[in-house]
Amino acid sequence: MSGFAPAHHVLTFGAAGARGQTAAITALLERHGAYIEEFTVFDDVLSGRFYLRTAFRLDDPAAAVLGTLHSEYEALRAHYADAEGAIHDLQRPMRVLLMVSKADHCLRGLLDQWRRGELKMDIVGIASNHADLAPLAAAEGLPYHHLPITPDTKPQQEAALSRLIESSGAELVVLARYMQVLSADMCTRLAGRVINIHHSFLPGFKGARPYEQAHARGVKLIGATAHFATVDLDEGPIIEQAVERVDHAFTPDQLMSTGRAVESLALGRALRYVLEHRVFINGLRTVVLR
Repeated sequence: MSGFAPAHHVLTFGAAGARGQTAAITALLERHGAYIEEFTVFDDVLSGRFYLRTAFRLDDPAAAVLGTLHSEYEALRAHYADAEGAIHDLQRPMRVLLMVSKADHCLRGLLDQWRRGELKMDIVGIASNHADLAPLAAAEGLPYHHLPITPDTKPQQEAALSRLIESSGAELVVLARYMQVLSADMCTRLAGRVINIHHSFLPGFKGARPYEQAHARGVKLIGATAHFATVDLDEGPIIEQAVERVDHAFTPDQLMSTGRAVESLALGRALRYVLEHRVFINGLRTVVLR
């Protein structure tokens, strides 16, 4: 079989560690004529869980063969305690809703990667509490949903956002510098489906004008953290982080420019890992099988 055709499917597996798991999965794929292109495992001795991801293609990708493979994999998972995982079709891009406020750097970075085919997703729309970025969405031919929020209208607008997620079939929500806090109820309902990005400094600076605060303290590192959103603001399981060195010569504006670039980098990587089914949530942490 030629080694140049791309893998069309990914199998993910996570469960309490037990002997024979890798052998069972490889045997299953072999029985169905799978050609394995990627195979990565991680045994987390601290939590006692085992994780596996493999990308493969089939000699015979007929629907009947796939159906049998899916059903046999479900039966295999049932043998293991607290098992998670699925077989994903890489030719069916994940449906993604992007959310923004006024800053456009993360959105532009994601759209650039999407246009180049580096982020294989179906963008179902862009939602925002401001109208500023509507022209950018129009230029890309994407629906733009303006959902203005005030303290009095936040519950109603969040209900509208929930309806948008449901009606669009969004499987993943990306907060690409969306500067509103999602309610605890929404975070709970969308657990594991919302990715957020925020800047990271040592020491940490909260509130308004963090880059001015960082400049005043003479920071030497600027970073960004992409994570799953949870009810604890900015404390969800971390997917990806990036960092850039700076020094005393940087002005606050230069620090901000560097921070924007790092935020875009970390968010793009995190989203790609999720789209490629590389990320498992393991308590307060993630396992990312690159």
